[in-house]
Amino acid sequence: MYRFSVEGDEWILRFSPQIYIEAEEKQVVLMSLLQIGNDLSSYSHGDAFLMFTKKIGAIVFDVERIPSFILTVSNIIPEENWYMQDSNLKLIQ
Repeated sequence: MYRFSVEGDEWILRFSPQIYIEAEEKQVVLMSLLQIGNDLSSYSHGDAFLMFTKKIGAIVFDVERIPSFILTVSNIIPEENWYMQDSNLKLIQ
């Protein structure tokens, strides 16, 4: 668990128990969050967002604002598990 401050709000960063990542990777997540800093205030309680990093992959964050400002890393999806849909495909009904 990490604590950090953005615009006077004290945030807690925690990692879901099902996620195992090294301490170095946790630092990468924290530093990435600090770069988006002010954008955190735009998320409401119950929101979720994705962050993409070259080193780790897609990181899924869940936002809590009650009773504290908490970001939980609920999943990490490595790039080799990403599937891109071709935007030129048409939906057949």
